[in-house]
Amino acid sequence: MIRKIMIAIGVSALAVSATACNTIKGLGQDIESVGEAGDRAI
Repeated sequence: MIRKIMIAIGVSALAVSATACNTIKGLGQDIESVGEAGDRAI
């Protein structure tokens, strides 16, 4: 029983960390595109 709980916690942690990485990557791309748009405007 404890083993199943630990596996569920591990899988949940992996899913959350993978989602966080994608979010941070997307945020970086958004910031980069804003900077490029500012360079083109100037």
